[in-house]
Amino acid sequence: MDRAQIVHQNFLNRVANREFPHGNAPVSGLSKEDAVSLFRSQVLSRALDQTSRTMQKEGKGFYTIGSSGHEGMAAVAHALRPTDIAFLHYRDAAFQIARAEQLPGQQIAWDMLLSFACSCEDPTSGGRHKVLGSKALMIPPQTSTIASHLPKAVGAAYALGAARRNAPEHRQLPEDGIAMCSFGDASANHSTAQGAINTAGWTSVQSTPLPLLFVCEDNGIGISVKTPKGWIQISMQHRPGIKYFQANGLDIYETYAVAKEAAEYVRTRRKPAFLHLKTVRLYGHAGADMPTTYLSKSEVEADEANDPLLHSVRLMDQAEALSPDDALRIYTDTCARAKRIAAEASSRPHLADAQEVMKSLIPPKRPCKPTNGPGAKARADAFGNDLRALDEPQPMSRLINWALTDLMLEHSEIVCMGEDVGRKGGVYGVTQKLQQRFGADRVIDTLLDEQAILGLAIGMGHNGFIPIPEIQFLAYLHNAEDQIRGEAATLPFFSNGQFTNPMVVRIAGLGYQKGFGGHFHNDNSLAVLRDIPGVILACPSTGADAAKMLRECVRLAREEQRVVAFVEPIALYPMRDLHQPQDGGWMTIYPSSEQRIALGQVGVHGNGTDLAIVTYGNGNYLSQQALPELQTAGVKTRVIDMRWLAPLPTKGILTATKDCRHVLIVDECRRTGSQSEGLMTLFCEEQSHIPIGRVVAEDSFIATGPAYAATLPSRKGIVKAALELTGEAI
Repeated sequence: MDRAQIVHQNFLNRVANREFPHGNAPVSGLSKEDAVSLFRSQVLSRALDQTSRTMQKEGKGFYTIGSSGHEGMAAVAHALRPTDIAFLHYRDAAFQIARAEQLPGQQIAWDMLLSFACSCEDPTSGGRHKVLGSKALMIPPQTSTIASHLPKAVGAAYALGAARRNAPEHRQLPEDGIAMCSFGDASANHSTAQGAINTAGWTSVQSTPLPLLFVCEDNGIGISVKTPKGWIQISMQHRPGIKYFQANGLDIYETYAVAKEAAEYVRTRRKPAFLHLKTVRLYGHAGADMPTTYLSKSEVEADEANDPLLHSVRLMDQAEALSPDDALRIYTDTCARAKRIAAEASSRPHLADAQEVMKSLIPPKRPCKPTNGPGAKARADAFGNDLRALDEPQPMSRLINWALTDLMLEHSEIVCMGEDVGRKGGVYGVTQKLQQRFGADRVIDTLLDEQAILGLAIGMGHNGFIPIPEIQFLAYLHNAEDQIRGEAATLPFFSNGQFTNPMVVRIAGLGYQKGFGGHFHNDNSLAVLRDIPGVILACPSTGADAAKMLRECVRLAREEQRVVAFVEPIALYPMRDLHQPQDGGWMTIYPSSEQRIALGQVGVHGNGTDLAIVTYGNGNYLSQQALPELQTAGVKTRVIDMRWLAPLPTKGILTATKDCRHVLIVDECRRTGSQSEGLMTLFCEEQSHIPIGRVVAEDSFIATGPAYAATLPSRKGIVKAALELTGEAI
């Protein structure tokens, strides 16, 4: 027999023989009826573990992580409200089941088994993954993530307080709600978890409302690596700004009493708390993992003897809530019921093709109230002296600032956040005066942690806000890229579009900064963003385009619930001149507020048919610089500014180049993994008769000092490649 079968048989034998593990007597607070209800939830969780293992062996179920040993989380669910948003550990089936008992009409066993079978009728993921989650239960789905859900839990808790002060149109969470997130003792060591816990304490110490309950389920082991005894308590009980609670997760009476106290503290004090639960892990880590390959048999058997279901039967017997015989009948009946339901769930249809799988990558549109924009006085008050300069040509940085100002005036649910965005106004001054105009609630100076910044944005999106987080430099995104890939972009996919976290991530990036930063402040790779399904990637090259595209990005987030990355070329922030000093050729006038550039709309400069230069960002600037020399050489040229890099605006690009005899791609990103690779493929597949060339950056990091642009495309290099491609080279 495998360990699951041993645990099952042990329960039957020990309950029948009244052989229970030792423990404290039941504490007061849990009624007899509620204790029995929680036991039923625990038993169903165990039965689903057993059933899912059988389904997997029979080829009717798929990869699974069990919850056995963690059934005490049912008592935590009972201590919370079903409207309290819960970001769950992957071992929290008992929590979800117990929460379903708080709401009428839930068919939780059927729903969860459909998920285990990956049926397209699964009401949570639509058959895309075995997940815990439910829109009705306010549990955003999680896969087997390791602590990546903690930063957004901090963000959701912050959003609860922010919504009290400024309620957004699409508010999802109740005013007196709290947020909860759970995780294992091994996950607590992850830098993501430590960052989230630190952010919660940092926020709490400043007396900012943050009603968040951390729940650490401490079973003493990761996959095979043991957690040092006492480590979680020692490392967590004295964290500033976070109150520590501890309970025996094997005891539903004690767990409920302590969880209720912790939840009440969080709800009334609006401060974070850390609930440390002692649990055990039965079976192995996941799937067919065998714990006896890395633990001694005596250690495994000791945990099995501490089965929380055995503790529950003992405690209920002592409290005269349920006899062992009745508990045994509940157990056997529930196992039989789970088996019957699994047989039916396993027969339900699955996703049939790629189109069905991908259907939920793009979130559904949502109705939004029309906005009339701010009144003249409100706008004049916000812009102040800047109002007189709106009709004068300006560099990009200033036009982005004005666009943000207008957008924040129009949409009160927009919140900006990031390092130095408030009082300082950003490293490059792009967010200057915004905090003065809109207050610290809407322009938030965060701590120095990109995971915390993006987590704050994701969490605020859960409660109806439109976050505009700023990542100070493109290279810094790598510290937190999983918050976009593993959390923001996957949420609608794994929830079948029921949960979304719309936002516009502003990222200062790309190369060409003179004498500053090297590879960490000049980062010319967008590959980390290009390959994330569902994420929109935008990159303007002029100030007017930046303003108009930013308006479209906010519309995409607000109305279509999209995740948008808005990459702003740092070198073009202050750019004024194009060909000669003081010619002002790259400055533009602030476009009227109704103007925007639609997703997929490319820009075309010129109508030459000898050569089409396809480019974006700094490449557009350099290509425009190259035009006079190409014109002198007799090469009639047009420059196509892609603007939107993902999804690739294929229709616009092909339409703009179809009557051209040559195509030159100018891509400031590196030869490997750049946009140019996708563009070369596009032209080879769709317009193979047109000769194609490309000018790209070398596969190198960027140096600091005079050689800052040595590895990057240049005006001279563009001219040379264009003349060679068109046969005009001398």
